Amino acid sequence: MWIVAFALPALVPSHALLVNEIVIVALFAMSLDLILGYTGIVSLGHAAFFGFGAYAAALFAKLVMPDPTVGLVVATVLTGALGAVASITILRGTDLTRLMVTLGTALLLLELANKLDWLTGGADGLQGVVMAPVLGQFEFDLFGKTAAWYSLAVTLILFFLMRRLVHSPFGATLKAIRDNRLRAMAIGIPVASRLVTIYTVAAAVAGAAGALLAQTTGFASLDVLAFDRSADVMLLLVIGGVGWLYGGIAGAIVFKLLQTWLSSVTPQYWMFWIGLLLVLLVLVGRDRLFKPRTWLRKT
Repeated sequence: MWIVAFALPALVPSHALLVNEIVIVALFAMSLDLILGYTGIVSLGHAAFFGFGAYAAALFAKLVMPDPTVGLVVATVLTGALGAVASITILRGTDLTRLMVTLGTALLLLELANKLDWLTGGADGLQGVVMAPVLGQFEFDLFGKTAAWYSLAVTLILFFLMRRLVHSPFGATLKAIRDNRLRAMAIGIPVASRLVTIYTVAAAVAGAAGALLAQTTGFASLDVLAFDRSADVMLLLVIGGVGWLYGGIAGAIVFKLLQTWLSSVTPQYWMFWIGLLLVLLVLVGRDRLFKPRTWLRKT
């Protein structure tokens, strides 16, 4: 699958920008899956970290230096630090409480970015972001091939790191916390420190996805912090499935391809058809919907 993904920008250069967008959204979805699918932390404000990473990378390129790899590392580290601070809000309370608290965090950052228009550009967005060639060799082109390969390389590295994490003993403790937090505490798992750690890691990965978006598009706006961004990534995991990293990838591919195709066929009603798919997923079930033989049996 990864070989095919890296070949796509060369095979279909006219769709390289779409490939880049899908890859970034997939990385963002995988970051949410770390806390939702593997740890059981529901969040409607994950766009806070995505947007923070986008603005951090854009401001670093504009004010400090335009090197994309250095900017990516800086944005990822800063967003991870923000996630560590914000993790305090998810240590207590029920799922509904966490939903509201995480949503409030994202809305606060959105309003802060809007008010600090002298720094972020406000409603007009942060413009004039010019990136240097990747590794000093590969310049970003208008067709998006370099951007797609750059995003694919970063996503592949982070995917293998996340895969290593969730299949480690640390990942096993996360699943224990997801299944029964009180029982995990009873057998000696340090629940609070585990939640802080995974929330920090998930925030850093989301920040990396946001940084990729800002670097490959040369633009950062309030849209990266909007509630729609958090809701969309939740829908991706509903489509692709939670608790396995490939669910974020599958959801991103299906969602973005459907969005692109349906918006060209029915520009006014494309959201209706995606909503209909989600209703079918809920009513019928993903396994039975995509594996007809499990429910089309002989009577």
